[in-house]
Amino acid sequence: MLLRNLISSSQKVTIAGSVDTEISAITADSREVSKGSLYAAIRGTSINGHDFISDAIKAGASVILAEIAPPVDLPAKISWLHVADSRDALAQIAVGFHGNPAAELKLAGVTGTNGKTTIAFLLHHIMKTEWHRAGLLGTIHVDDGETVTVAKHTTPGSIELNGILKMFQDNACRGAVMEVSSHGIHQKRVAHLAFDAAIFTNLTQDHLDYHGTIEKYMEAKASWFRDLASNPNGKKPTAVINIDDARGNDLAKELDGKMPLIRYGFSVNSDFRANNLQQGRDGMTFELTVKARTYLVRAPLIGRFNAYNLLAAIAGATACGIKPRQAIAALALSPQVPGRMENVGNSGGATVFVDYAHTPDALENACRTLKELDPRRLITVFGCGGDRDKGKRPLMAAATARFSDVMVITSDNPRSEDPAEIIREIERGLPKQCNFISVLDRAEAIEAAVQNALSGDIILIAGKGHETYQQFADRTIDFDDRKKADFALRKRSEAIAEMRANPPPRF
Repeated sequence: MLLRNLISSSQKVTIAGSVDTEISAITADSREVSKGSLYAAIRGTSINGHDFISDAIKAGASVILAEIAPPVDLPAKISWLHVADSRDALAQIAVGFHGNPAAELKLAGVTGTNGKTTIAFLLHHIMKTEWHRAGLLGTIHVDDGETVTVAKHTTPGSIELNGILKMFQDNACRGAVMEVSSHGIHQKRVAHLAFDAAIFTNLTQDHLDYHGTIEKYMEAKASWFRDLASNPNGKKPTAVINIDDARGNDLAKELDGKMPLIRYGFSVNSDFRANNLQQGRDGMTFELTVKARTYLVRAPLIGRFNAYNLLAAIAGATACGIKPRQAIAALALSPQVPGRMENVGNSGGATVFVDYAHTPDALENACRTLKELDPRRLITVFGCGGDRDKGKRPLMAAATARFSDVMVITSDNPRSEDPAEIIREIERGLPKQCNFISVLDRAEAIEAAVQNALSGDIILIAGKGHETYQQFADRTIDFDDRKKADFALRKRSEAIAEMRANPPPRF
């Protein structure tokens, strides 16, 4: 592809060299440069891509994209693009290099602290039911319409992201849904993409190790919607906002009149309004009102938070051109989302759920949901990740204690931190009167919870959800909460069977 075709609509750029240079690939990693590549120099948090420009040129790069002016001795064969923001310029070039695939898809993005993965799964299920093929890109996996692979990042970089969207298009997907992280927004990974629906779920404390403050965290989320309102990239994207969330309500007020808007929630001002929620261990029903029409929504999910997720999926589908009735019909057969309030099994009357909840708000919602099922006791196994926001550790303890009868505090992904110290910081948030134990080894903690459960108990294993690993300072090991829980349940069943076959003597 000729350079002139990639920069025709780019941000203000100063060009040195020929615009008729042929580009064979684009990359932001100097180690991936080959002959004819465009190398984008990106300023990262720990590495500055500008320090590797000479390496890229030696490796055969024909175009350099940078935030600095070209050197006076720039080789004649090199074209240099001087821009104010390399990330933004690279995102726009990536869109053009891959032929702007987002423009040909009904594309929905989901952002917010909690619910992104579940909403993405639900909306993808609706799209597949209606259109047969649809793409999914998120935390757990990538579904390109033909094959499913493990996801590397929640929101990939702009080059990889546009390549995935092109793959969706090539595989005849009519639509696609993706999770949009605050990191992805802040680092311009989703810049210049043509979305049809932009969904905001909620905002609670998370990622403050990266953003610094809750206000900056929200600003990153809001900036995506503002960009879509000011530059819709050839479409008319609809903002789908949870207005029962205080920050979501503020965002909806800001966007009103600036772009199409669907408000969802239980409040009377919602365009997609839920009421009369009924739920049991097998699922939920609620009434949905849209423009004076009422529908009955049934889904095999539990929890009020999942009612919000269902609302977001239905509203997002509507923004992508699928009628509410068709979306609702599809959701009646929606799949269980891996690691999201996933029922792992039952033994001796004790049931185990695994959930990804790793923020105070998400953990409180998960505990409340299971407590509403009226278990004999709710036993919650949880921890906090290392090298992440330390301020939420005592908050997670306090949130868990509000609804749990027994807490088992353990390791999550300690990473470079001392697991025992993380647990001590969690314990500082516990109320004086509570029933808890701390077990450093996560497998032992799960085993203890399952083996000491009584008939009628519910056990919640929270924090890691779908993850299949555990990260320590010196190693990463295979670890899946669901497999550990299943093993513990089978041991419990075997012990119960043995006791029944060989009951202890009575006196």
